Amino acid sequence: MKKVLITGICGFVGSTLAKSWLVAEPGLELYGIDNFIRPGSEHNRIELQKLGIKLLHGDIRSASDFELLPKVDWVIDAAANPSVLAGVDGQTSSRQLVEHNLLGTVNILEYCKRCNAGFILISTSRVYSISRLSDIIVEPVGKAFRLASHQALPAGLSDAGVSELFSTAPPISLYGSSKLASEALALEYGEAFDFPVWINRCGVFAGAGQFGRPDQGIFTFWINSWLRRRPLVYIGFGGNGCQVRDAMHPRDLIPLLQMQTAPGTSTPVKIVNLGGGMDNAMSLAELSSWCKRRFGDHMVGSNPTIRRFDVPWLVMDSTLAGDVWGWRPETNMEQILEEIANHAEKNPHWLELSGL
Repeated sequence: MKKVLITGICGFVGSTLAKSWLVAEPGLELYGIDNFIRPGSEHNRIELQKLGIKLLHGDIRSASDFELLPKVDWVIDAAANPSVLAGVDGQTSSRQLVEHNLLGTVNILEYCKRCNAGFILISTSRVYSISRLSDIIVEPVGKAFRLASHQALPAGLSDAGVSELFSTAPPISLYGSSKLASEALALEYGEAFDFPVWINRCGVFAGAGQFGRPDQGIFTFWINSWLRRRPLVYIGFGGNGCQVRDAMHPRDLIPLLQMQTAPGTSTPVKIVNLGGGMDNAMSLAELSSWCKRRFGDHMVGSNPTIRRFDVPWLVMDSTLAGDVWGWRPETNMEQILEEIANHAEKNPHWLELSGL
């Protein structure tokens, strides 16, 4: 029986992976560790325990917390401070960010070395260079930015989005740097101590049960705020809401995780992009149009000031994941948005639970 440990298991991504994986692979033995510091994480604890998942209240920043963990076959690292503004927004310190996202990874890798367990890092699209992304020429088409045709695209960028070949040169934010450093360390540990490592660079996650905030979980935050007629503002890039992101449901990772953790799996490709791609890409203005059709009118403010580390267009190109693993996202944008909307209607205090 395969034994898997998920770090950050009571967050949106960790809990969704846990619940979805048990459905896809009955008999899987799941363990989880979480420090419950994020607003809303306690909400998932009881549901996960009812599923028979063995939970440990622990902090990946504390090496001694790993002494209590049983030996497992694989670790899925879904624990992180996931905000691109982390460490510079006054909510967390830069040291806390690095301790959580990088030193925590070191503790996990030492545990993997001790157990000879495989390691899968849930990394991020924000490892890609902000300056290079900001240099891309975009133009508004309808209510969304699109790549302008009159430009020479840099390596790693095409109409399909940003691929693994795109620059990771700084600046990429403290958050992005901590994840990029974690990727490098993970690959080095795997090579030095002979255990398998996979790096899954994921775009924007979205779905029911996400704790939506302006700096993370933007699709959930926008839909919940629109439904409750809370203030919303288009920030930066003209203040028109044309900036574009693609969305992916975390449960769509399960087929890939099953392949990556299968006995004897081997491929020289260790890093892949995973995202919704152009088919699941949407601007905030387009999201507002969707919300208007679903919930009725709501006023959105405008502030043209660009936030630090923001970019006008970022869509993940998952072609390599398709070529290597046969992977593609299964949940389309309409399904994701409708799922969030239904959850929002059934949970009127979700933004308060999310810490807002």
